[in-house]
Amino acid sequence: MQIRKAEFKCSSERISQVPKDDLRDIAFIGRSNVGKSSLINMLTGRKGLAKVSGTPGKTRLINHFRIDDAWYLVDLPGYGYARTSKSQRDEFSKIITDYVLRCEKLHMLFVLVDSRLEPQKIDLRFIGMLGEHGIPFGIIFTKCDKLSAAQLRRNVERYSQTLAEQWEELPPMLLSSSSNGRGREEILDCIGECLAEC
Repeated sequence: MQIRKAEFKCSSERISQVPKDDLRDIAFIGRSNVGKSSLINMLTGRKGLAKVSGTPGKTRLINHFRIDDAWYLVDLPGYGYARTSKSQRDEFSKIITDYVLRCEKLHMLFVLVDSRLEPQKIDLRFIGMLGEHGIPFGIIFTKCDKLSAAQLRRNVERYSQTLAEQWEELPPMLLSSSSNGRGREEILDCIGECLAEC
């Protein structure tokens, strides 16, 4: 799949504000500073489409980007960043859980995880919640250019083994690097397959 047109549609503080049309949402989520905005820019080929920040916890709204007038790519707030106040963290998690569990437009959710880290408890808890509620999701490993091929293989295997303790069937797992474009075709093809499923 190729993206020819990508434009910012809107930012929402709650799910009642998300676009009311029939286009489906493909959403990205992950811990703060995992590289969501950079990945969105890489996938769309639009450098400044999603605002990239060096400060974790910067995305606080649900951001919809309209792709080829056919579907939305959605940038969700990061979770688990300790330097925001507790009330803000609670608010983020309410925005996130409301959208993930109640938004009927959500078609597929990609959980971004940093390929350099061992499986993080907060990611595993979030993935567990998706399983409990039957939310379709995949996992995208970010920052893969920061590791050797052997390290990357080891880390992905460790993640697979950790998930296999809880899951009979593993979700799709994709490798990416925003700095060198790795994974762009595979991720877009996976999104295309998701959208082809009614």
